[in-house]
Amino acid sequence: MRRAAFLDRDGVVNIDYGYVGRTADFHFVPGAPQALARLKKLGFFTVLVTNQSGIARGYYTVQDFLTLTAYMQRRLTAENAAFDAVYFCPHHEDGTAAEFRKACPGRKPAPGMILAAAAEYDLDLEHSILIGDHAGDLKAGAAAGVGLLYLVGAHIETEGAKLPPGAKIYKDLAHLAAQEFCKDA
Repeated sequence: MRRAAFLDRDGVVNIDYGYVGRTADFHFVPGAPQALARLKKLGFFTVLVTNQSGIARGYYTVQDFLTLTAYMQRRLTAENAAFDAVYFCPHHEDGTAAEFRKACPGRKPAPGMILAAAAEYDLDLEHSILIGDHAGDLKAGAAAGVGLLYLVGAHIETEGAKLPPGAKIYKDLAHLAAQEFCKDA
């Protein structure tokens, strides 16, 4: 079994402009690619776990998400930081697209995406980390049994009080990597 770093996308890896579904709207949070590269160099299997309710709401399609993901992965590859696996949940109970309008055990704060990745890739959840920008991300990690939980990004003040016990808070992914994973990578 290997340890993993589970990361949310919008607000952690890229700037969250709200329902980012086009490459023109995708901009990395400063230092995020380098932080991902550091995690990979330290032996973490990196897994993107992202709610994409913009699909259910009709703002963009699954194909748009896949195109954007391929674009992100190409850019991360240049930094030796591409994700090892990508999981996304396109569902939302209030969606306008009928095929995606439902409650889903994969949608965070449910742990479905994390548990699926752990089963598929033989991941050691107890020795893994999860990094998100909302309490729901961290609650999903806690429910799955992820050992270390980190909140980063713009919602620290509003989300901080909702966190599971033991969660740590950092300004952004780059600061987290520099402080927590500062071994020579």
